[in-house]
Amino acid sequence: MGVLGAFVHPRSEHILDWFHVAMRIEQLLQTTRRLHGPEKEELLKGIERVKWFLWHGNVMRADETLYELLEEIDGMREQDRQAGRPPSVVLRKLDRALDEFATYVDSNAGAIVNYGERYRCGERISTGFVESAVNQVIAKRFVKKQQMRWTPRGAHLLLQVRTQVLNDELHASFERWYPGFGAQDHALLAA
Repeated sequence: MGVLGAFVHPRSEHILDWFHVAMRIEQLLQTTRRLHGPEKEELLKGIERVKWFLWHGNVMRADETLYELLEEIDGMREQDRQAGRPPSVVLRKLDRALDEFATYVDSNAGAIVNYGERYRCGERISTGFVESAVNQVIAKRFVKKQQMRWTPRGAHLLLQVRTQVLNDELHASFERWYPGFGAQDHALLAA
Protein backbone atom coordinates (compact mmCIF):
# COMPACT_ATOMS: atom_id res chain seq x y z
CA MET A 1 0.00 0.00 0.00
CA GLY A 2 1.20 3.47 -0.76
CA VAL A 3 2.34 5.85 1.96
CA LEU A 4 -0.62 8.18 1.35
CA GLY A 5 -3.13 5.33 1.59
CA ALA A 6 -1.64 4.13 4.87
CA PHE A 7 -1.69 7.69 6.23
CA VAL A 8 -5.30 8.44 5.27
CA HIS A 9 -6.70 5.10 6.37
CA PRO A 10 -4.15 2.89 8.19
CA ARG A 11 -6.41 -0.18 8.45
CA SER A 12 -7.44 -0.14 4.80
CA GLU A 13 -6.95 -3.06 2.46
CA HIS A 14 -5.01 -2.26 -0.71
CA ILE A 15 -6.67 -3.83 -3.75
CA LEU A 16 -5.52 -3.40 -7.31
CA ASP A 17 -8.30 -1.61 -9.18
CA TRP A 18 -9.93 -3.97 -11.71
CA PHE A 19 -10.49 -1.08 -14.12
CA HIS A 20 -6.72 -0.60 -14.46
CA VAL A 21 -6.09 -4.33 -14.92
CA ALA A 22 -8.85 -4.59 -17.54
CA MET A 23 -7.56 -1.55 -19.44
CA ARG A 24 -4.08 -3.04 -19.68
CA ILE A 25 -5.50 -6.35 -20.88
CA GLU A 26 -7.62 -4.56 -23.49
CA GLN A 27 -4.48 -2.85 -24.81
CA LEU A 28 -2.82 -6.28 -25.12
CA LEU A 29 -5.85 -7.61 -26.99
CA GLN A 30 -5.89 -4.63 -29.37
CA THR A 31 -2.21 -5.09 -30.18
CA THR A 32 -2.73 -8.82 -30.76
CA ARG A 33 -5.65 -8.17 -33.12
CA ARG A 34 -3.21 -6.37 -35.44
CA LEU A 35 -1.32 -9.64 -36.03
CA HIS A 36 -1.84 -11.78 -39.12
CA GLY A 37 -1.50 -15.52 -39.24
CA PRO A 38 -2.71 -18.64 -37.49
CA GLU A 39 -1.01 -17.79 -34.19
CA LYS A 40 -3.21 -14.72 -33.69
CA GLU A 41 -6.22 -16.68 -32.37
CA GLU A 42 -4.09 -18.70 -29.95
CA LEU A 43 -2.51 -15.55 -28.56
CA LEU A 44 -5.94 -13.90 -28.16
CA LYS A 45 -7.23 -16.98 -26.30
CA GLY A 46 -4.15 -16.92 -24.07
CA ILE A 47 -4.65 -13.27 -23.14
CA GLU A 48 -8.34 -13.97 -22.41
CA ARG A 49 -7.20 -16.84 -20.12
CA VAL A 50 -4.90 -14.42 -18.29
CA LYS A 51 -7.86 -12.07 -17.83
CA TRP A 52 -10.03 -14.92 -16.52
CA PHE A 53 -7.34 -16.04 -14.05
CA LEU A 54 -6.85 -12.49 -12.77
CA TRP A 55 -10.62 -11.94 -12.44
CA HIS A 56 -10.69 -15.01 -10.19
CA GLY A 57 -7.59 -13.94 -8.23
CA ASN A 58 -5.40 -16.77 -9.53
CA VAL A 59 -2.15 -14.83 -9.94
CA MET A 60 0.02 -17.94 -10.23
CA ARG A 61 -1.89 -19.33 -13.24
CA ALA A 62 -2.04 -15.87 -14.83
CA ASP A 63 1.73 -15.60 -14.44
CA GLU A 64 2.29 -19.04 -15.96
CA THR A 65 0.08 -18.20 -18.92
CA LEU A 66 1.81 -14.85 -19.46
CA TYR A 67 5.22 -16.52 -19.57
CA GLU A 68 3.90 -19.20 -21.95
CA LEU A 69 2.67 -16.42 -24.24
CA LEU A 70 6.07 -14.71 -24.06
CA GLU A 71 7.78 -17.98 -25.01
CA GLU A 72 5.35 -18.46 -27.89
CA ILE A 73 6.10 -14.96 -29.20
CA ASP A 74 9.84 -15.58 -28.88
CA GLY A 75 9.36 -18.73 -30.97
CA MET A 76 7.40 -16.82 -33.60
CA ARG A 77 10.08 -14.13 -33.80
CA GLU A 78 12.80 -16.78 -34.10
CA GLN A 79 10.88 -18.48 -36.94
CA ASP A 80 10.70 -15.13 -38.76
CA ARG A 81 14.48 -14.67 -38.34
CA GLN A 82 15.27 -18.16 -39.59
CA ALA A 83 12.94 -17.74 -42.57
CA GLY A 84 14.64 -14.46 -43.45
CA ARG A 85 11.44 -12.45 -42.99
CA PRO A 86 11.70 -8.89 -41.69
CA PRO A 87 11.02 -8.58 -37.95
CA SER A 88 7.37 -7.95 -37.12
CA VAL A 89 6.84 -4.59 -35.45
CA VAL A 90 3.56 -5.85 -33.94
CA LEU A 91 5.25 -8.93 -32.44
CA ARG A 92 8.02 -6.79 -30.95
CA LYS A 93 5.43 -4.40 -29.49
CA LEU A 94 3.33 -7.27 -28.12
CA ASP A 95 6.40 -8.95 -26.63
CA ARG A 96 7.34 -5.76 -24.78
CA ALA A 97 3.74 -5.10 -23.65
CA LEU A 98 3.29 -8.66 -22.34
CA ASP A 99 6.62 -8.48 -20.52
CA GLU A 100 5.63 -5.16 -18.89
CA PHE A 101 2.23 -6.58 -17.93
CA ALA A 102 3.85 -9.68 -16.40
CA THR A 103 6.06 -7.38 -14.31
CA TYR A 104 2.99 -5.35 -13.32
CA VAL A 105 1.15 -8.49 -12.21
CA ASP A 106 4.20 -9.76 -10.29
CA SER A 107 4.72 -6.40 -8.58
CA ASN A 108 1.07 -6.16 -7.53
CA ALA A 109 0.37 -9.84 -6.80
CA GLY A 110 -0.44 -9.12 -3.15
CA ALA A 111 -3.13 -6.62 -4.16
CA ILE A 112 -4.89 -8.87 -6.68
CA VAL A 113 -8.02 -10.42 -5.18
CA ASN A 114 -10.84 -12.61 -6.43
CA TYR A 115 -12.71 -9.83 -8.23
CA GLY A 116 -15.51 -12.16 -9.32
CA GLU A 117 -16.30 -13.13 -5.74
CA ARG A 118 -16.13 -9.52 -4.56
CA TYR A 119 -18.40 -8.45 -7.42
CA ARG A 120 -20.97 -11.14 -6.59
CA CYS A 121 -20.92 -10.03 -2.93
CA GLY A 122 -21.55 -6.41 -3.90
CA GLU A 123 -18.09 -5.25 -2.86
CA ARG A 124 -16.09 -2.66 -4.78
CA ILE A 125 -13.68 -3.85 -7.44
CA SER A 126 -12.99 -0.52 -9.08
CA THR A 127 -12.72 3.15 -8.17
CA GLY A 128 -12.74 4.47 -11.72
CA PHE A 129 -15.88 6.52 -11.09
CA VAL A 130 -14.25 8.23 -8.10
CA GLU A 131 -11.04 8.94 -10.01
CA SER A 132 -13.04 10.41 -12.86
CA ALA A 133 -15.01 12.71 -10.56
CA VAL A 134 -11.88 13.87 -8.74
CA ASN A 135 -10.03 14.51 -12.00
CA GLN A 136 -12.98 16.45 -13.38
CA VAL A 137 -13.34 18.66 -10.29
CA ILE A 138 -9.63 19.32 -10.00
CA ALA A 139 -9.21 20.03 -13.71
CA LYS A 140 -12.06 22.53 -13.61
CA ARG A 141 -10.68 24.36 -10.57
CA PHE A 142 -7.12 24.60 -11.90
CA VAL A 143 -8.21 26.31 -15.14
CA LYS A 144 -6.82 29.84 -15.23
CA LYS A 145 -10.05 31.41 -16.50
CA GLN A 146 -11.99 30.31 -13.44
CA GLN A 147 -12.81 32.99 -10.90
CA MET A 148 -11.85 30.69 -8.05
CA ARG A 149 -8.68 28.65 -8.41
CA TRP A 150 -7.33 26.11 -5.99
CA THR A 151 -3.85 25.92 -4.69
CA PRO A 152 -2.28 22.45 -4.59
CA ARG A 153 -2.67 22.55 -0.77
CA GLY A 154 -6.37 23.44 -1.07
CA ALA A 155 -6.95 20.60 -3.52
CA HIS A 156 -5.14 18.20 -1.18
CA LEU A 157 -7.31 19.26 1.77
CA LEU A 158 -10.48 18.87 -0.30
CA LEU A 159 -9.46 15.34 -1.30
CA GLN A 160 -8.88 14.45 2.36
CA VAL A 161 -12.36 15.67 3.28
CA ARG A 162 -13.93 13.91 0.28
CA THR A 163 -12.19 10.66 1.21
CA GLN A 164 -13.54 10.88 4.76
CA VAL A 165 -17.05 11.54 3.43
CA LEU A 166 -16.86 8.50 1.12
CA ASN A 167 -15.60 6.33 4.00
CA ASP A 168 -18.29 7.69 6.40
CA GLU A 169 -15.54 8.94 8.72
CA LEU A 170 -16.03 12.72 8.61
CA HIS A 171 -18.59 12.85 11.41
CA ALA A 172 -16.31 10.86 13.74
CA SER A 173 -13.39 13.16 12.90
CA PHE A 174 -15.47 16.23 13.78
CA GLU A 175 -16.50 14.60 17.06
CA ARG A 176 -12.84 13.92 17.83
CA TRP A 177 -11.79 17.48 16.95
CA TYR A 178 -14.79 19.15 18.62
CA PRO A 179 -15.95 17.02 21.58
CA GLY A 180 -19.37 18.75 21.82
CA PHE A 181 -20.08 18.27 18.11
CA GLY A 182 -23.25 16.30 17.54
CA ALA A 183 -24.37 16.46 21.19
CA GLN A 184 -27.11 18.94 20.27
CA ASP A 185 -28.36 16.59 17.55
CA HIS A 186 -28.59 13.72 20.05
CA ALA A 187 -30.42 15.97 22.57
CA LEU A 188 -32.94 17.03 19.91
CA LEU A 189 -33.55 13.44 18.84
CA ALA A 190 -34.04 12.37 22.45
CA ALA A 191 -36.67 15.08 23.04
